[in-house]
Amino acid sequence: MTTETIDLKTKLITDFYARESVMNGEAASAFHQKKRAALARFDQLGFPTVRNEEWKYSSVKELVNESYNFNSESNVALSDLEDLKIPEQDANIIYFVNGRYSAELSRMVSSQAQITISSLSEAIKKDPQLVNTYFNELTKESGEAFTELNTAFAQDGIFIHVPDNQTVEHPVILRFVADARTQNVGNQPRNIVAVGRNSHLKMAEAFRTLGSGRSFTNAVTEIYVGEEAGVEYYKVQNESEQAYHIGTTQVRMLDRSQFYAGTVTLNGRFTRNNLNIILDGERCEAHMYGLYFPDGTQHVDNHTVADHRKPNSESNELYKGILRDKSKGVFNGKIFVRPDAQKTNAFQSCKNIVLSPEASMNTKPQLEIYADDVKCSHGTTTGQIDEEALFYMRSRGISRPEALSLLMFAFCADVVSQIRIDSIREYLENVIAEKLASK
Repeated sequence: MTTETIDLKTKLITDFYARESVMNGEAASAFHQKKRAALARFDQLGFPTVRNEEWKYSSVKELVNESYNFNSESNVALSDLEDLKIPEQDANIIYFVNGRYSAELSRMVSSQAQITISSLSEAIKKDPQLVNTYFNELTKESGEAFTELNTAFAQDGIFIHVPDNQTVEHPVILRFVADARTQNVGNQPRNIVAVGRNSHLKMAEAFRTLGSGRSFTNAVTEIYVGEEAGVEYYKVQNESEQAYHIGTTQVRMLDRSQFYAGTVTLNGRFTRNNLNIILDGERCEAHMYGLYFPDGTQHVDNHTVADHRKPNSESNELYKGILRDKSKGVFNGKIFVRPDAQKTNAFQSCKNIVLSPEASMNTKPQLEIYADDVKCSHGTTTGQIDEEALFYMRSRGISRPEALSLLMFAFCADVVSQIRIDSIREYLENVIAEKLASK
């Protein structure tokens, strides 16, 4: 373990106890006891190194060698966000700046009868028992240092509750902005989403950066999908060249529920996405789509888990990447089929195009099957652009740069087309087209 790692770890633990000393009665709450237990686990684990199998290809040494202000105040106004070109949407728009809820920037349009949307800090004040019912229940056995760190410092984020038998007409869009205009900033938002029986919700998380300072986002989202419920979840990362992002999304599904995820990484210095889905009911359907475009010296790591625990359920997964320059990509997809999960269908595919000899892609698909009546498959491919297709297009008078851009956009299309919120899909189509044509 490096000296820098010990210094940041020690600083965080010291900050926790310094803040705890002014919490008075809150320090004795059940909610806070979970945070203290998480801090103890983080203290024991420490930051991961490449010796940890789950972090073999993703070193966080550079990340933890920086200092960040985790309590930075910011007065971001809508006018400050104009350069970010954030699309207008007919939706519940919830802003967080440096991890803290911004009521001034946010807008809610859905009826309270359909959905409860509250900042986590307000939800804890209003109904701590309800929040404690969900908080950390899906992540308490994660064994991941960054998840434990987020749990220990969970202060703000979103709390969403959809009662039974409700279809929320307007999506919920969570926009996380790191304001690094004057200093390096760190934020650790914690999001809890509970969707009741036979209810349906569309939601998205979007991450952006202001300024040229370094930012570190350590986000955790817990999603509970009730019986016969449906959740569509999208995550869009278009952060700065100085942004470090580690995000964990933990999902639990019950009988006959559906969960649909799309994760798109457009920009960022270091990105690690963990998407872990527990199919804990019969006849569940989980669909996972991912897309990533690292260039320069960017690093993108996607880790996914589909954990089948009950029979007659299905998971489908497709991740695609385009790598340029000296960038690095990682994909580790795991499928578990437990002994009771007979008649499981589980499919996984990861396809990548590497456009530079100095770019690299590490893939590790994994299947662990403990049942005998299943249909499971996984596969991964990494290669270069199809020269025959390129030659054909150039023979029709299309320039090489334009032909490359068109071929790569077509490569992305079967993932982008799965984005079911129109405004997000159109935004992604435009940004991807610009990014592919830029080099």
